[in-house]
Amino acid sequence: MRCISVYTNSFDVFSDAYEVIRQMALKEDEEKVIDGVVVQESGTVPEHYLNKMRTRRNVAIMKDDEVMILQRDDLFEILLPDDERESYVM
Repeated sequence: MRCISVYTNSFDVFSDAYEVIRQMALKEDEEKVIDGVVVQESGTVPEHYLNKMRTRRNVAIMKDDEVMILQRDDLFEILLPDDERESYVM
């Protein structure tokens, strides 16, 4: 899975930027600022990462189709299937 990190503690801010972020063509470790929010392509995370995060009490997990969204403190992580993210990167 590919991970995009979004640094905000506001669900409203994240929600407003979500579709724009999903359409962005970021390279691994590339960072951009969108409406004052830092967005970073964080690379690949192992399959067990999601299971590990499910056991933490301070992590909220949401699902949008095949995309998983993790939220904790001031960080949202968008976990995309490898094939979906590759279709965006040019």
